[in-house]
Amino acid sequence: MSLAQNPAQTQNHFPDDIAARISQSEARVIKAIFPSNTNHHNTLFGGDALAWMDETAFIAATRFCRKSLVTVSSDRIDFKKAIPAGSLAELIANVIYVGNTSLKVEVNIYVEDMYTDHREHAIRGVFTFVAVDEDRNPTQVWPHN
Repeated sequence: MSLAQNPAQTQNHFPDDIAARISQSEARVIKAIFPSNTNHHNTLFGGDALAWMDETAFIAATRFCRKSLVTVSSDRIDFKKAIPAGSLAELIANVIYVGNTSLKVEVNIYVEDMYTDHREHAIRGVFTFVAVDEDRNPTQVWPHN
């Protein structure tokens, strides 16, 4: 049985113990965009952004359940703004859905100019993870279901 009715729900719709755990599991990573991570347009490679998002989502998911996890899917990824070389990218990951054996994590990337306070939302995506046991079989993601 799902603890949330749909992935778009906020933490306020979760039972108190889940909501508390979600707030403690947020993951934030900041990356500097160097030429080695850019394409011929001098902007961040989409593949690098996806890898960073998956990793940050994995960190949040692991902090939430403290179990072995595998990525099973990524939902629609929206590239809203190119991230140029010489900028900073902040990735913020939050659990948005908790099921029996799976959970979903939303990741947002914000691009910041290195030398001003300008910051914009650049990329959004959702990643789904399944908790697995030592035999790689699905297992309960949250023991209090």
